[in-house]
Amino acid sequence: MQALIGLIRTLRPKQWTKNGVIFAGLVFDGQLLVLDSLARVTVSFVLLSLIASTIYIINDLVDIESDRQHPKKKYRPLASGQLPIPLAIAAAIVIPTISIIIAAAYSPNFAVVLIAYLVLHILYSLALKNVVILDIMAITAGFVLRVAAGVVVVKVANFSPWLYACSALLALFLAIGKRRQELILLAENAENVRTTYKDYNLPLLDELLRVTTTSTFITYLLYTIEAPTIKVADTNVALITVPFVLYALFRYLYLIHVENEGSAPDEVLLTDRPLQIAIALWGLSFIMILYLPNVIA
Repeated sequence: MQALIGLIRTLRPKQWTKNGVIFAGLVFDGQLLVLDSLARVTVSFVLLSLIASTIYIINDLVDIESDRQHPKKKYRPLASGQLPIPLAIAAAIVIPTISIIIAAAYSPNFAVVLIAYLVLHILYSLALKNVVILDIMAITAGFVLRVAAGVVVVKVANFSPWLYACSALLALFLAIGKRRQELILLAENAENVRTTYKDYNLPLLDELLRVTTTSTFITYLLYTIEAPTIKVADTNVALITVPFVLYALFRYLYLIHVENEGSAPDEVLLTDRPLQIAIALWGLSFIMILYLPNVIA
């Protein structure tokens, strides 16, 4: 029973929130109310999450020794011994195999995206995470594949390439923020936990944050003006969502620079109420812009 609990913990179901971006193509193409499309993307979300959980297992297997030196990660099931290594290896083989077979049954293109996502993150676990700059770029590519996964399972008519750019830059922003907070948390032990920390320092990471913050905001601004879905709606009212995005970016920067919030970005999202409210208002306002005119009509 303890081993099963350890396996579930290693799958990190709380992290599945990251995979919610798979719904981006559905939502921003105006198909949220199309039940068949919604069902296909929902099933795809589950399969993508299982693949992502497999990556966590593989990553924990590779990092088992360094995790034992980390102040928080040493309590992970594999590092602490709660999850036996043979069980973890078996799960890392069985889960993705079944997930890809199911995906191929209803969308071969989606299965290809899942395989690409799996290969990318295996390469990340084995090599790319140890290469400065490429480590955060690999994480960014993973988020782009998450968005692409939701696009290929439905017939998207008005999906904007700007949304890929927004997703990539936001992922890069969060990845840099996570590196920065870990570097502070681990202090002199940082290089023992992750070899790339010998190549990172706070001035570099802060400069990268400044660049990605600006790029993310400008790209989103262009999306609200140029996206095909917005043009179909025949309005520029999507610009009213810009302040929510700007506030969310600024709020996160405030948390890490002023409040010295040391948690990972996804953990901050689950705990910081103002940030949650800003994101909720952004999502609600955008959905109203895209769908309310059709409902009224």
